[in-house]
Formats: sequence, C-alpha cells, structure tokens
Amino acid sequence: MAANFGLSLVFIAIMVASMQCHGTMAQTTHIVGDASGWTILNGGAAAYTTWASQQTFTVGDTLIFNFTNGQHDVAEVSAVAYGPCTSTNPISLTTTSPATLALTTPGTHYYICTFTSHCQIGQN
Repeated sequence: MAANFGLSLVFIAIMVASMQCHGTMAQTTHIVGDASGWTILNGGAAAYTTWASQQTFTVGDTLIFNFTNGQHDVAEVSAVAYGPCTSTNPISLTTTSPATLALTTPGTHYYICTFTSHCQIGQN
C-alpha cells in the first residue's frame, strides 16, 4: 500500500513538472493508460506512473479516460482526498466513457475511480 502511494506521488510530480512547460506548445490529447485505458491494471498505480512519465502535460491539453460504463468512473478530487482515496465531494465526476477532461489550470490534478476499492488498488 505504501509503495502504491509513493508511486502515485511520482505520477503527480511528473504531471506538475510537465505542466510548468506550457509555453507555445500545441495542445495535445492524452489517452490515459493508452490502449489499456482507465481500469485496474496489473501494475497498479505504477502502470499509470510509467504512462505519465512518458507524457508532457500542458494547460489546454485534454485527458481522455476510456473505461467500461458501469464498472468504472473518473473523479477529480482534491489533494486531501487523493491520498486516502476519498470520493466524497469530488471536484468533478464523470460516469460515462469516454470521459474527456480539459487541463484548464496549471498545477497538480488528482484523479481516482470511485468504485469500491478501485482507487486503493491503484486506479488513481
């Protein structure tokens, strides 16, 4: 569990660092998890950390979360809610796939699946 939390923090740090470079670059559409999509991956949070480390995120980019309707969702949550996987009062919640979310502000954005235990086992 501590390893998943540490890997999630790496994912966040990569997003923050790459979002600082939002000069004149073209807007990009990022398919979260590539072909695997937004699901429970064998590698857990490490799989999303690896994916994120290969991306450059900038304000104006779009994140697309592909998932099976009724089995997953995507919630943007606060930093306080992210660590313990708290899904109450999310900033936004999208229950239909594909979920298309725009990065409108610089900084760290936190995403989790609110289905029972999905976040805890790495869908964040």
